This record gives sequence, C-alpha cells and structure tokens, in this order.
Amino acid sequence: ENSESKFGISKGQMIGLAAIAVPLIIMYLKNKSEDADEAESLNKALDKEHNGSILNNPGQAMEKQSEGNSILDHIFGSKKSSVESSLASQTGISMSTIGPLLATLAPLVMGYIGKQKQDSGVSTGGGLSDLLGGILGKALTDAKGEPGNPLNDILGGMLGGGNSQSGGNPLN
Repeated sequence: ENSESKFGISKGQMIGLAAIAVPLIIMYLKNKSEDADEAESLNKALDKEHNGSILNNPGQAMEKQSEGNSILDHIFGSKKSSVESSLASQTGISMSTIGPLLATLAPLVMGYIGKQKQDSGVSTGGGLSDLLGGILGKALTDAKGEPGNPLNDILGGMLGGGNSQSGGNPLN
C-alpha cells in the first residue's frame, strides 16, 4: 500500500509537510545535541539503530510508526502536540493524519542523519551538532533537484522511489 492512499493526502501535501517538518526535526535534534548527555544518547541511537539502510527500503518506515512516535516524543517532548497542530495548520493536513505521517518521517530523518554521520566519521557530540547544522542548512535551502539535499533523499524514501518519472513509483 503506498503512502498516499494510506494517509489519504496528496503527494503535494506530503512534500509540503516534509519541507517544513524535516528541518524542524533536525533543528530540535541539533539543539538537543548541544547538551553533552543528549548528544551521547543520540550518537548511540544513530550507531545502533539508524545506519541509513531504511532509505533503500522506505517501506520499513511504514512499519516503524511506533518507533517513529517514540523518536518524536524524545525530540519534541512536551511540545509534540503543539508542533503537530502547527504543522497541521500550515499544511492543511488533519491532526489525525499528521501524527502518523510525522512518525513515518522520523525514522527516515534519523536514517539520513545516521548515514551522514557514518560517511563523515563523526563520533563526538560536538561533531554531531556541527553535522546536524550542515544538514539543517541544506534542508532549509530551496532544494529543487539539488543533489545531496536531505529532503530529496528523505522524500524519495517517503514517496517510495527517488525518480518520480519511473514506473516503479507508487505515487504516479
């Protein structure tokens, strides 16, 4: 089942949500990573759980909603519901749908960060904060077709295939 029918929203709405939510998630993570203990636990989580393989098999994200929810609980804490309602009003996606969508997005974001972390050899909290800053900068720039932009990879993952022209894309 593809993500569009599963969530009952359009591809455009999904892209719109990711464009706002991905930088937001990364920004919260970056702020958290400036605390040494948080950085350490994020490092561990990335090393253990999030090596980026999910980006090659995005269907996994659909099955990882409960994990996604606990990631979001950790990232946003008590602000989670206000973040969700703000995203809902910005995108026109209903509150009942926004939670599951974000929970699907979260493991993809973590997978992307984990992959970048491996590629760059970052192992310390300070390095992690810098790495997240770099990813955040790229995610905030308008990313149309720009290679190496996290949004492209994460969206490709969420939409089930990088190339929207290919017949393999469930959203065509």
